[in-house]
Amino acid sequence: DLGVSYINKFPVRDMISQRIPATIELAIASIIIAVIIALPLGILSALRPGSFFDLAVTTFSALTYAMPGFFLLVLLVILFSQALRWLPPSGRPNLADQPVLFLKSIILPAFTLGIGIATNLARYLRSSLLEVLDQDYVRTARAKGLRGSIVLIRHALPNALIPVVTILGLQLGDLLSGAIIVESIYAWPGVGRLTIQAIEWRDYALLQANVLFIVIVFLLINLLTDLTYGWLDPRIRFHKSQV
Repeated sequence: DLGVSYINKFPVRDMISQRIPATIELAIASIIIAVIIALPLGILSALRPGSFFDLAVTTFSALTYAMPGFFLLVLLVILFSQALRWLPPSGRPNLADQPVLFLKSIILPAFTLGIGIATNLARYLRSSLLEVLDQDYVRTARAKGLRGSIVLIRHALPNALIPVVTILGLQLGDLLSGAIIVESIYAWPGVGRLTIQAIEWRDYALLQANVLFIVIVFLLINLLTDLTYGWLDPRIRFHKSQV
């Protein structure tokens, strides 16, 4: 029992449950965009260290990671909504009633969040993959005559993804707890925007429930991340002790 809102007297549990789907939609879309961008950039940069492509990716990652998300979102809204009029400037239409408009509406906030995560993931993936490619077992696999793609996918990449999964888990937890600034600017009715409204209204019951939701999300994501380690690396899987 999370109580009732001080402002509108609605049950706090119902208010949060109504906002969770919007936050999940935005988080999943952002992670998909981030992974699609980060994997090829990180892998190609690691395979060609010191090249012009590696330098360009590193520079792009540094600039994008340093740029505030709200500033990038404003620029995207000005370009694609006001100037080109390709995408709506704000709001979240109902997916069942207006699927095309929903997809157009989620592009800008998801890309804003995804590009920031992608640049961070690409840097970690590049660094981790460079370290793994220099390991003895990778050189042994190459000496056996395995193709470079097989060595990369089956031997090097799974181990290189472990630190990337850690960062991805933290980012996913942050997204599922509500992208507060992006949701507020884009008027996306998620948990993040609800948190801002609770602070503005001084609705302490609602704010406490949002904080509890954020804590639970991070605990579950951290558990899922730890389980993913064992799936990626057989050396850290859990086994029953044998007597």
